Amino acid sequence: MNCELIMEEGSLLRVKKRALTHLPRRLPVNIDFQELTFSVPQGRKGPKVILRSISGQFKSGHLNAILGPSGSGKSTLLNILAGYKYLLGNYFLIIFQVTEILDMLRLTSSKDTPTERLSGGERKRLAIALELVNNPPVIFLDEPTTGLDDLSSSQCITLLKYLAEGGRTVICSLHTPSARLFAMFDHVYIVSDGLCAYQGTGTNILPFLDNIGLSCPTHYNPADFIIEVCSGEYGNFSDKMINLIENGRSVSYCKTTTCDELPEYENEEIGNSNCIYAPTTKPKRQHECSPWLQFKILLYRFWIQTWRDSDMLILKTVLYIVIGLLVGNFYLQMGNDGSKTIFNFGFCFTCIIFFLYIPMMPVLLKFPTQLQLLKREYFNRWYGLTAYFLALTVSTLSLQLIFGFLYVLIVYPLTAQPLEFFRILMFLTVCTLTGFISESLGLLISSTLNVINGMFVGPCISAPLILLSVYGLGQGTNIPFLIRLAMYFSYLRYALEGLILAVYGYNREKLPCPEEEIFCQYRDAKPFMAIMGMENAMFWVDILVLLFFFIFFRVVSLYLLRQRLRPNKTFAALQLVGRIIKSHFSMAR
Repeated sequence: MNCELIMEEGSLLRVKKRALTHLPRRLPVNIDFQELTFSVPQGRKGPKVILRSISGQFKSGHLNAILGPSGSGKSTLLNILAGYKYLLGNYFLIIFQVTEILDMLRLTSSKDTPTERLSGGERKRLAIALELVNNPPVIFLDEPTTGLDDLSSSQCITLLKYLAEGGRTVICSLHTPSARLFAMFDHVYIVSDGLCAYQGTGTNILPFLDNIGLSCPTHYNPADFIIEVCSGEYGNFSDKMINLIENGRSVSYCKTTTCDELPEYENEEIGNSNCIYAPTTKPKRQHECSPWLQFKILLYRFWIQTWRDSDMLILKTVLYIVIGLLVGNFYLQMGNDGSKTIFNFGFCFTCIIFFLYIPMMPVLLKFPTQLQLLKREYFNRWYGLTAYFLALTVSTLSLQLIFGFLYVLIVYPLTAQPLEFFRILMFLTVCTLTGFISESLGLLISSTLNVINGMFVGPCISAPLILLSVYGLGQGTNIPFLIRLAMYFSYLRYALEGLILAVYGYNREKLPCPEEEIFCQYRDAKPFMAIMGMENAMFWVDILVLLFFFIFFRVVSLYLLRQRLRPNKTFAALQLVGRIIKSHFSMAR
């Protein structure tokens, strides 16, 4: 269904409805749960039980509410139930759906507005719009009216009601709805201390409370009253309510519906004539979205996000230009000076340090904050992780390629490196690959650790990589075996070797010696490279090794990210042990 909300003088809301033409009706999904228990570890205190063997049911076509006092477990129940899979639709049909959904939710005028500039009500409606794009059979919303005024709350719940009447199962948790909002819900589920204290229609709450000897005061909000009862403000009536409702195994009221209305479904009698409809056959997927299409859409989204984050884009551009100018002036005209060969070696070393830290640090800071969005979208099955990771890789590396080219364009001529095309290409290739690997290393770290731990581990790993990149240069074979072995694991060493080969290798002519200098020891690059142990080095070997590090870091990052989102038994056990240890130490403090 689609609707337009119109304010009228002397009335609350009038809703004009029309069909959502591009959201086809789905087979109804009814949710039934029996004896559901959930607990979390608490160190020495043992597990904390949040949900206690509760049962219940939510039907398709109903607007369902989960209510309860703070800490009762309503959000936990909502999150546990939110485990259904649904897929993206056909791309061109999404195009029409998006326009229609924006119109229905009154977001058309704000379609080009960045999210951070939306009002509270617009953000709530945007969250609903994101879920509607996939045309899901079940929609879970955690307190959708929190932070909204009465009018915006009414509009939000009205929209949800018409979505439910379109054949979807809509379940939302609420804290303290007004009496007007409360009356709009078809089904209400009350949670009290992890137990089900009531389920049924909102209008049947007052008769239900009368049965246990409680009368709601006149003109009092029934939602507030039953929550106060569950909180113990009128005595201990929770046990009576739980026993009467059998902890959710029965309901106090069932909407007038016979099980014969949908003959293509099996039915089962539970409690007071409550019909549960379960499809006898698995519904067909209507709009399968290929990984290639997911990749293109995600890549486009990443590019849009990058462009919209103009402050970060400007900051990076200025940073690369400023540091390029500084480095270029520090080593001004040293690349073609026979007396400054060792200083020019320092220039190459500075370049690899630059392409270690500058690409890696933003990833350590930014990617952990993106994981929350990724978790939600991946959990909702909006796209596959492989498509997401490939789109992320292409978007970030294309930007890194541009910035790397900008840096080399500045420092290479300022430092008077040889202006031969193949040497420029070699230099640019090594710098770019080094930046790619450093960014991949940052992604590997941040896909596992949070921002604080990642910012600690990243520099700690960088220090030995830097030391191993230059350790033993000029010492020949007098290097301990373990140190020599560790040197093979520093990609910066291969990067440094590649830059030296680019500027001094492949039979470069002798460098000019300034007139003020009596003797230029390393104007011939061959003895210098021999002293550095690079006389037999091959550029293509360095490139292959750098490519190996890049692919290895990316593959490991993808694996660790997948385990973080959907861990196997080993990772799940490790995460559980980690939570127990963390909880134990927090209790010890």
